[in-house]
Amino acid sequence: MKMVSAQEAVAAIKDGSVIMIGGFMSNGTPEILIDALIEKNVKDLTIIANDSGTPGTGIARLLEANLVKKMIASHIGLNPMAGQMMHDGIIEMQLVPQGTLVEQIRAGGAGLGGVLTPTGLGTEVAAGKEVLEIDGKQYLLEKPLKADFALIRGSVADEKGNVYYKATTRNFNPVMATAAETVIVAAEEIVPVGELQPELIATPGIFVDYLVGGEPHVG
Repeated sequence: MKMVSAQEAVAAIKDGSVIMIGGFMSNGTPEILIDALIEKNVKDLTIIANDSGTPGTGIARLLEANLVKKMIASHIGLNPMAGQMMHDGIIEMQLVPQGTLVEQIRAGGAGLGGVLTPTGLGTEVAAGKEVLEIDGKQYLLEKPLKADFALIRGSVADEKGNVYYKATTRNFNPVMATAAETVIVAAEEIVPVGELQPELIATPGIFVDYLVGGEPHVG
């Protein structure tokens, strides 16, 4: 694990990369890493996230900068631009039930071949997907999701990359940190090793490749 600047952390992200971004309506989204991506002007990104942020925050800023080619997300209703871009064919939008999305990411991180769920049977969600019958019940096979990079926001991290998430910033961040080739954490605070109580650590440092300080504090 290396402690670097935001610009150094995203240096390897190239046009066409697949990126998971933590957060729930931008709560828990690493804004300084979004800043660095916009500055780098990488394009044609595939973003895997719970949502498309809200106007002026989080992932919405990547959409506003026309850096996104495809999104895999659960909810875009709080960002009118995302819906308009989908309608106009500017971006490809794959909408996934929220529980299914997080389990696909978890499966990717755990090395599983997929997850079985009844959610989406008989709807557009099931189009083109395999249906399996288990003990007389039908399930969709949802394949695992992985990414080239995961951009994570931590409330407090120590100098070995162990991460604590405050309150609801925990949302998608810990599971995404297991499912990407390169994991970048932007932390509100970095403390010496030993200052974090072990039971508070949600992402062990073994998952973290780069740690960036200076993420703005949230309430």
